[in-house]
Amino acid sequence: FVQQMRLEGEPYGRYRYAPCQSAPALYSSCYAAMTRHLYGDLDALTDRQRRQWIDYLQSFQDDDGLFRDRAIYGQGWYQGEVLWCGPSHLSCHVIIALTCLGATAEKPMRWLDPFTAPGAIERWLAERDWVKDVDLTGNEVMNVGTLLQYARDFQANDEAGRTVETLLAWMETHHLNPETGLWGDMDLSDPIQRSRSVQAAYHFWPLWTYDRKPIPHVERAADQVLATQNPLGGFGWGSHNGVEPFKSSACEDIDSIEPLCRFLGQTPYRRDDILAALRRARPWVVSNANDDGGFVFMRDRPFEYGHPILASGVNESAMFPTWFRTLCLAYLDTALGETAYHFRRCPGYQFGL
Repeated sequence: FVQQMRLEGEPYGRYRYAPCQSAPALYSSCYAAMTRHLYGDLDALTDRQRRQWIDYLQSFQDDDGLFRDRAIYGQGWYQGEVLWCGPSHLSCHVIIALTCLGATAEKPMRWLDPFTAPGAIERWLAERDWVKDVDLTGNEVMNVGTLLQYARDFQANDEAGRTVETLLAWMETHHLNPETGLWGDMDLSDPIQRSRSVQAAYHFWPLWTYDRKPIPHVERAADQVLATQNPLGGFGWGSHNGVEPFKSSACEDIDSIEPLCRFLGQTPYRRDDILAALRRARPWVVSNANDDGGFVFMRDRPFEYGHPILASGVNESAMFPTWFRTLCLAYLDTALGETAYHFRRCPGYQFGL
């Protein structure tokens, strides 16, 4: 499916989002690189193909270090450079795609400079919404934290490294409930609110696990994440699919499955329950695959990822869910003992267990 989305007759690396689309998108190119890397398929690239793909990705980087796709910039979800789904979010995907292709972002992440000033990250964190929309805050914090870790590890930015330490220390002492292992103040007796709280934490926890630090209150967190599994084996309760809540989205599923996989490496607590939950989840995740080899974001629902050129029809495969559900299976299968998947160490979504 991924190769069917590649634009023939163009320099290598241009991909459209879904069969119903015709224009390339930078997100789609990143999804292609990340998905193909999971399967080890990038090894088949010629030097020329790899170079063209890397050059294509690099061409979107601006002088502040962020990557912007002019085809979607300032439109839909991408208006106003919002932190939860703007250029910082896109950039977190590009750095992984470049790493999978064996390259590093050419320009330094100067966009991070305001965050690395003394006292800045603490002030910024304090201004986030930790009550009503903690799940959106999760995206914001992950985007900033991931780019800080990248600047530290790939661009030798010492100030970014110190800021990461400050960020993690602040997070461990603010808005974190030690009885649940989750951030925010949502009503966890409500399955939808609990699901949203776990979705938020999914975006926080990789900042710890990438740096090989213990997840705070991991046993209490495991209790909450296990409680998000629904009767179909997935992890949706209606935050994304209000019509058929248990037909969970790609996000709802990986936001619980990936943490469960990581918990296994941090604590023996409820190990058998976690393994049983993962085994029960696998058939559900696979049921979202289509005969063309792609996956859907939600079964029996159309989906638009914030812009018309990132849209797919009912039960139409698309690049975002194909990558995200493949990544979900890669984590799940690895946790269950499968070793066929490939990972590269880069902060963000795809650095392995």
